[in-house]
Amino acid sequence: MSMKVALYKGKTRLFNKLTSWWLRGEYSHCEVVLGEDDLGMSICASSSFLDSGVRVKHINLNTPNWDVFEIDGDVEYAKQWMREHEGESYDVLGLLGFVLRIIGHKQNRWLCSEAFAAMLGYPDSWRFDPCILGALVKRNYN
Repeated sequence: MSMKVALYKGKTRLFNKLTSWWLRGEYSHCEVVLGEDDLGMSICASSSFLDSGVRVKHINLNTPNWDVFEIDGDVEYAKQWMREHEGESYDVLGLLGFVLRIIGHKQNRWLCSEAFAAMLGYPDSWRFDPCILGALVKRNYN
């Protein structure tokens, strides 16, 4: 089975610039693509500070700010994960985990990369950041 994922490399917001700079990579956010709507927008799932946590959102991924990859994966598993976790909070303290690894995952709070990795079935999803996920996707599917 295959599915799509999207990695954000835009630098319009200060947070995105700082995140990719700190992580020493090009990505600052990631989304799992669940499908497309009737208008050609991608139906994406992730966790976002701006959207108050785990959510589904329609996004135009046909811009230079996004890299989209087709990967092996189970979109039905991702949809089920979303049904179980949608509405849970963004893990603001988890951002400090990129600086202090002693801070791990908080139950019911998610960074974008944690949600992304969990929807793909990766264990210990709190260990992943957008740049690590980008490197894995590029190595295996580019």
